[in-house]
Order: sequence, then C-alpha cells, then structure tokens
Amino acid sequence: MGQPVREYLLTLCVTAAVTYLLTGPVRKFAIAVGAMPEIRARDVHREPTPRLGGIAMFGGLCAGLLVADHLDGLNGVFQSNEPRALLSGAALIWLIGVLDDKFEIDALIKLGGQMIAAGVMVMQGLTILWLPIPGIGSVSLTSWQGTLLTVALVVITINAVNFVDGLDGLAAGMVCLASAAFFMYGYRIWYGYGIEAAAPATLFAAVLMGMCLGFLPHNMHPARIFMGDSGSMLIGLVLAAGAISITGQVDPDAMKLNFGGTRDATHAMLPVFIPLLMPLSIIAIPMADLVLAIVRRTWNGQSPFAADRGHLHHRLLEIGHSHSRAVLIMYFWSALIAFGAVAYSVNSASMWIMLVIVALSAVGLVLLLLPRFAPRTPQWAERFVPPRYRHARGEPETVHSLASEDDDEVRGERTPVAAGVSGVNGATAIGPRSRFPDRRKTGASR
Repeated sequence: MGQPVREYLLTLCVTAAVTYLLTGPVRKFAIAVGAMPEIRARDVHREPTPRLGGIAMFGGLCAGLLVADHLDGLNGVFQSNEPRALLSGAALIWLIGVLDDKFEIDALIKLGGQMIAAGVMVMQGLTILWLPIPGIGSVSLTSWQGTLLTVALVVITINAVNFVDGLDGLAAGMVCLASAAFFMYGYRIWYGYGIEAAAPATLFAAVLMGMCLGFLPHNMHPARIFMGDSGSMLIGLVLAAGAISITGQVDPDAMKLNFGGTRDATHAMLPVFIPLLMPLSIIAIPMADLVLAIVRRTWNGQSPFAADRGHLHHRLLEIGHSHSRAVLIMYFWSALIAFGAVAYSVNSASMWIMLVIVALSAVGLVLLLLPRFAPRTPQWAERFVPPRYRHARGEPETVHSLASEDDDEVRGERTPVAAGVSGVNGATAIGPRSRFPDRRKTGASR
C-alpha cells in the first residue's frame, strides 16, 4: 500500500508545484490584459485585484493528469474514459470562466455553459448509472434519469463553490479540505476493499488537492490574485466529477463480499449518497450558502443571480470577526462535516465519533461568540511565515478593508494606515494607493 501512496503524493506535489509556479506569470498576464474588476458603487475595496487565477489551476490539473498517466500504479485509471471526460468538461468550463473574468458574461450564459460541460462529461461516460438506496440496494437508472441527475449535481456543486468564493483563500481552502476527506474515502474503497471503480475518483481528489494547495499561497489574505470564475467553476466541476464517479460508478453489489451483504455495503456508502443528493457532507457550507442566497434573493423579489452581501462570510464579518478569523471558522466547519462523514463511514456504530463531533461543534460555537479575538502569528513562528504575515514591533497599525471579486464575492486587503504608503500585494502594479479615496473619511462601511 506504500507504493500507491507515494504515487498519489507525487501527483499531488507536481500539480501543486505547477499551479504555484504558473500563478505569478498569470497574475502579470491578468494585469496586462486588464482582467481586474473596476471599483463599483457597492464595492468597499481600495484597489482592483487581478483575476484569472483559474488559468494556473487548469495548468496544474493538466500536469497532474499527465504525470499520473506515466505512473505504473495510476496509469490503469486512464484505461477508462473518465479522466478524458473530466478534462473535456474542465476545459469547457474553464474557457467560459476565463471569458467571464475578462468580459463578465451574463449569468444565464454561464449556467448554460455549465450544463453543456456536464453534458460533455455524460457523453463520454462520466455519469450516474445507479443509485444505492439505504436498506434496499442499488437501483438502476435509465439513460435520461442518469443524465439529468448528473447535470444537476454538476451545476449545483459548481455554483455552491462559486457562491462561497468571497474571501481570500476561502473557496480554495474549503475545497482542499473536502477533497482531502474525499480522497481518504476513495482510497479506502479502492485499496482497502479492492474496488477498482473507485480509482478515478481517488485520483481526481488528489489532483484537486494539489490545485488548491498550489494556489493558496497567492490567494491567502491579503490576496495577490483571485481565482475568478475560471478557478471557482473549475474546482467545483472537478469536485462534482469525483462525487459522480464514486457514487454512480461503484456498484454496492460488488462490495457485499467485503461488507457482508448488500444492506451493509449500502449503509457503508452512506456518506457518499449525501454529496450526490445534495452535496451535504462534502460541501455542506457552500451548499447552505447557496440555498440561503437563493431564498433570500427570491424573497426580496430579486433574481437568484443578483449580487448581495448576505453570504455567510459577510455575516461573520458584520458581527465583528476579522477577515482571517472568518476564513478559519469556515475552514473549521467544513473540515468537521467532511471528515466527520468519513469517520462515520468507517464505524457508524461508534459513539465516540458522535461525541467528538458534538464536542468540536461546541468549540466552534464558542469561537463564533468571540469575534474580537484576532489570531496572530506567534513570535517564535514568524521566521517561518512570509514577511507580510509578521507583526513587527514599531510598525503602524493596519486596518482591514473588503474587496469584491465577483458579483457574489468580497475580499479582504490589509493596508497601512499611513496615507500614500504603497502595498505589497498588488497596489504597486496599477499605481500608488493614493489614487483611491480613503473610505474611512467618506463613512463607507466595512
């Protein structure tokens, strides 16, 4: 079992390295072509920030799949059409995202593109063939049923990730945690129980982790570049492809020899039913945010695609949490739900798992009630973090302002209080900070 782990780690590291190395040139390219949103009336950020980070993430995806194809333990995955289907759908959704990052295309056009990308994957075999129903077993689906269910899952997952991409490092970090939990589950089914149909989903999860990890150093607060729709829709599609592969391709009947029967096998697959029906265990937080946003906007007589500032991360900032703390809280809840589902799949009868989840939930609620506590890098650890995360003595205090990336996204930027001081995270690429008015003097809200 050690050899497959090393090959997965190699694939992950190559994907992360390529993504990381490409992000810097992509940032310069985005500035050169003007792929930066203008300051709008509803925005509170102080300077535009380049987008198109999805270009680097797509390069990492291609590099990861290329390396995996040349590894002895993973090249068997490419005997099926699923990697090719993923790459085809990812290329299409990435192209639509790039056009949106530059030209801001209509939301309905993007929705149609998402459905077409899902249809391309279905045509190449990445589709749901049956549904494992708890207590009953596997239920075969017709061609139309499988197609509609696959397209719905892809569209829901893409928009859930896109909606939550509102703070520096938030979407990339949450998807990274979800893909890590998904990798653990897929690896357990493949190598733990010998179900080779779980191999593509396990590889997709490893590559997705690499894409997010390679982009995060550039996207953590204060962000130097945003992933844009070209990145958020891309990682949402890859996450959905993994859920479709492991849920609709792995037959529970093939697992009953390992689990003792069809009913036990179906019960063991329970944590994967949830992301299929309503991606709850893997992307519960983005999914909840998506549902609340649609209900909120419809209730107010607005389009479900209209922009507002009522997302969960906005609420955390409004009650007093700092930018970094709001992101960490969202990380905490995402990790708790995703890894809790994986732990439940291993031993659903253990009360210790439920007790640990309840205890961690209590800790999370306590953290929500302490918004004024700002996490800081310990002095002994400052040498191990980039200079912008260090808190040197004698430097002026900093303030946090929010930056909006897309219609549904608000970003954070840390700038010196002293007027005229240029920043280190993109301000000098377009001019000094003094070009932009000080919103504290105009009474703009945080």
